[in-house]
Amino acid sequence: MRRIQHAMNNPSLAPVPVQRLLSLDLLRGVTIAFMIMVNSYDGPDSWSFMNHAKWNGLTPADLVFPSFVFVLGASIVFAFEARLAHGATRSQLARHTIERAAKLFLLGLLLNTLFFLKIEYIRFYGVLQRIALCYLIVGLFYLWDRRVWTKVAALVVALLGYWVLLRWIPVPGAGMPGRDIPFMDQSQNLVSWIDRHLMPHHLYLEAPAHNLRDPEGLLSTLPALGTTLLGLLTGLWLRAKKPVATRALGLAAGSLGCLATGYLWSTWFPLNKNLWTSSYVLVAAGWSLFVLALVFWVVEVRGWRRRWTWPCLVFGSNAIVAYVFSELVFLVLVTIRFTADGHPTNLQDWILKHSFAHIPNPGWAAFAYSVANLALCFVLVWVLYRKKIFVKV
Repeated sequence: MRRIQHAMNNPSLAPVPVQRLLSLDLLRGVTIAFMIMVNSYDGPDSWSFMNHAKWNGLTPADLVFPSFVFVLGASIVFAFEARLAHGATRSQLARHTIERAAKLFLLGLLLNTLFFLKIEYIRFYGVLQRIALCYLIVGLFYLWDRRVWTKVAALVVALLGYWVLLRWIPVPGAGMPGRDIPFMDQSQNLVSWIDRHLMPHHLYLEAPAHNLRDPEGLLSTLPALGTTLLGLLTGLWLRAKKPVATRALGLAAGSLGCLATGYLWSTWFPLNKNLWTSSYVLVAAGWSLFVLALVFWVVEVRGWRRRWTWPCLVFGSNAIVAYVFSELVFLVLVTIRFTADGHPTNLQDWILKHSFAHIPNPGWAAFAYSVANLALCFVLVWVLYRKKIFVKV
């Protein structure tokens, strides 16, 4: 998967010097670092804001995944325009996009295979699979048509269409949402119904039987495409030939607009990460834009680019590697099982019991463990960064 110089075979897809936007790289690094911490943060009495909302509602942890998808959309603009400027054709880029999406999807399947072990229960959905689909669809859409208004139109159709599907399309065997069944019921909703009938034994939440569902299900990929499109529109704005201060103000205005619209819409269409509701798309994008506007102002307008940016750049340079490594670390820790003090346990529980559990406050104990996991992942990507190895899946 490591990208090797292969200019002799395909010069248009070889690495080329690209003027990168530092603030976008920093946002990617912050996002993947927080994602690793959230994924490893758990335990009784842990801080609620570091855990995902059970159903409706929003915590900072719920903003991590959409932020990464948002950055993905913005990165499509910069990466594709750089390739086109250096002579790549659209057909070459389309083939490259399909190949990269396939690698991401297969990597996600491989991780799920390692987790579930039994192929008959393998989970086909997942984080990397959703990223792959969003990258593929939005990337090809951008190659086909680079006009702004078509992206805005697609965004409106995706968000409004998803609302119509969940609110006014009856759930087979259950009835009309809001009349026969509660609107956005945890088990009786169109998203979960489709996943239960399409892949009944391959979902993230498998029990009880009537509550089978998956937070990265098929239909909820539609609003996730909206998140990617918002990122892509942001990338187009960042590349606009406008003064830096004007672009910073535009990011701030976009943040306020998304937050206001999203929170207002949540009155009728609640914020929900599991279903990736349209209001959630707008609110999550609004917070991503807020952070990006702040970083953009600090880095691009004020020019503060000293050492504080380095850790984020290290993570951002190999974001997928950092994520995959964190998942593999978790897999190893929970898979290695043995008997200690007469009781069966696994390596993760043993480490927690003999180290972090001695911290009196449970919230701080869980936080310390997540920081330790983050530090371990940082060491790996730091080594790659020093050796100038940048893995592109």
